[in-house]
Amino acid sequence: MSAKTTPSKRKADAAVATSRSIDNQIESFLASGGEIQKIPNGISGQVYGAPRPGKPTK
Repeated sequence: MSAKTTPSKRKADAAVATSRSIDNQIESFLASGGEIQKIPNGISGQVYGAPRPGKPTK
C-alpha cells in the first residue's frame, strides 16, 4: 500500500517594494494631482461612532 501524499502548496511570492519603486509611485501620485498631507502626531484616522452591540451579559 502506498502512502497518500498531497501536492505541495506553492508559497506565495514575498511582497517586496524597493525604495525606487516607492519613489516612482509617489512621483506618479503627485504628477496626477495627488497631494500629501502632513498629519500631526497624536491624530488618528480612527472614525468613532456608536458602539457596536455586543452579547448581553447575564
